[in-house]
Amino acid sequence: MNNRTNDFGVLYQPEKAILIYRKQQGGQHFYVECYDFNEQGNPINAHPLSVREATGFAKALQTAEKKQSGFLTPKGLMPDKVLYMNTDSNPFVIWKTPAQVVKLLFTVSLGLENGNYPVPDLIWKAGKNGMGIFAVEAGTAITMETPLFSAPFFNTYEKGSVCMGNVSLNIPSHCALEDFMASWERAFFNSYFSHMMDGHNPVNGNMIQLYKSLLNSTKPFPAKALKKTKYLLKHLIN
Repeated sequence: MNNRTNDFGVLYQPEKAILIYRKQQGGQHFYVECYDFNEQGNPINAHPLSVREATGFAKALQTAEKKQSGFLTPKGLMPDKVLYMNTDSNPFVIWKTPAQVVKLLFTVSLGLENGNYPVPDLIWKAGKNGMGIFAVEAGTAITMETPLFSAPFFNTYEKGSVCMGNVSLNIPSHCALEDFMASWERAFFNSYFSHMMDGHNPVNGNMIQLYKSLLNSTKPFPAKALKKTKYLLKHLIN
């Protein structure tokens, strides 16, 4: 059943009714009858369902279905940051964000200050129920063969998946593409980074010391700190 909570207070009037008859001993032989309704809401004018009426119903259903299945539909032109989209039964998006300065949050146990830190070019892959993230070197031409580096963050696994902790992200079924990507980026950077996952150190060198040196830095994230993985961009698609 559909949740009609948002429609409380909206008056719906009956428009058409369809009654389907099946011949008792005729197998799959059917007769479809259509009813109109008068102003009192009573069925009138019983008649065989016409082709025109059936076509009208089909168009109405297709429009409603399209509205409900607007998941990952862009609001306008396809955003430049999008690299790949899969809209099948298990939809996901892969996109790229440029090197930037972002505010990062850390648990007290790490001994790091919450503040602004430079981060490298990032490759994101997300669906409704989870996300993964990698880094790429600055100036890298993006192709299927582009090598991926570990995203230099706590709470990330070696394979790129992310532990979001207690962050709850509710993606609506009609979420537009731009809102979908923004929601994941916002959730990731607004979560508290706390520890390395399964002993995975995502950088070359000491992670704590690296971040202490980057706090409020005006320099880009150091390329030498990026740790190369065995993955290429094509591995996120296949």
